[in-house]
Amino acid sequence: MSNPPLRAQIVPVTPIQQNCTIVWCTATMRAAVVDPGGDIAKIRRAVEQAGVTVEKILLTHGHIDHAGEAKPLADELGVPIEGSHEADRFWLARLDEDGRSWGIRGVPFEPDRWLVEGDVVTVGELRFDVYETPGHTAGHVVFHHPPSRFALVGDVLFQGSVGRTDLPQGNHPQLIRSITEKLWPLGNETAFIPGHGQPSTFGHEREHNMFVSDRALAA
Repeated sequence: MSNPPLRAQIVPVTPIQQNCTIVWCTATMRAAVVDPGGDIAKIRRAVEQAGVTVEKILLTHGHIDHAGEAKPLADELGVPIEGSHEADRFWLARLDEDGRSWGIRGVPFEPDRWLVEGDVVTVGELRFDVYETPGHTAGHVVFHHPPSRFALVGDVLFQGSVGRTDLPQGNHPQLIRSITEKLWPLGNETAFIPGHGQPSTFGHEREHNMFVSDRALAA
């Protein structure tokens, strides 16, 4: 496809190298910044280079490396924040405390819109379906664009790994259910950008991921 309806650019931020993602509608050049955990000057430069207009910030979950500078960026750009699910209020309220622990600026806030399963978020003419995917955090959500077979999955699933569940409100069996019951039905051909590391497809992870491959789960 010469001009797909959706484009995305990864901007690694914070010392933890979190994948902040700029995603935009090619028809309107309207964009969302997903998980701006830090380095907002770097994010703003990437936005300018892409030639897009940011209309909102989207959050998959409330951890410091994903949400630490969401509020300052939203204030600078004059845009709303959508996400995550309200169960992550715990994390968003303690961003300053967690920021001090990690050496990252963290500014607590409440989003303009909490998200729940079945919600739709728009970016330009694009429509993303919202799925609740708890396990890494209680309020984690993912964003799926069916026409592009594309998902933004935060820290639920990675290339070759899965999200950690040893932090407060983490739950490993719940995380595995989120992957197998929410992500796998979206289709093997669906490509995803994770919160850390390289993009992959659900089919590749079902074949090769040592934690959630079909073979590993059948063992």
